[in-house]
Amino acid sequence: MKYCSSCGSLVARRKPAGDSRERWICDVCNTTHYQNPNIVVGCVPQQDGKILLCKRAIEPRYGFWTVPAGFLELGESIAEGAARETMEEACARVKVGHLFASVDVVDAGQVHLFFTGELIGGHAVGEETLETAMYSEAEIPWDDIAFRSGTFALRKYFEDAGRNNGVHIHTVRRNRQSTD
Repeated sequence: MKYCSSCGSLVARRKPAGDSRERWICDVCNTTHYQNPNIVVGCVPQQDGKILLCKRAIEPRYGFWTVPAGFLELGESIAEGAARETMEEACARVKVGHLFASVDVVDAGQVHLFFTGELIGGHAVGEETLETAMYSEAEIPWDDIAFRSGTFALRKYFEDAGRNNGVHIHTVRRNRQSTD
């Protein structure tokens, strides 16, 4: 961050009084600018024992497979966001099920939340997608999954066999991973 979104003046990193972390603070109006993680929401849509994957038509990871997911928008719940992302990426309606995986992507400043989902009707290619396809667990192109968070979600989805076994939590950092 370089400029204050309140007055347009330069900002600098320093600790506000009573805080434990450095923040961007405006040198003129003294506004403190907090930067918080972005929320990514998605689901694993299934139908007849197969799950829907999308081949990415955008960077990062162009041409790799992913479950439908993307950034949560203001004014929507996490489940609504997962359903919207499925519609945008795969032109597919989904009945969102339970939350089953959470991945902290620390270095990217993101939290990824994954739901189960029941595919309602068909699917097609959306603007951010090159191709959509239904896969059984044995057919999934595991080496071509776009993101580690998606791989984690898919593995936990199949381990749970669609049952609500609680939320699996995973942390991804540049050079290490932990699973709780």
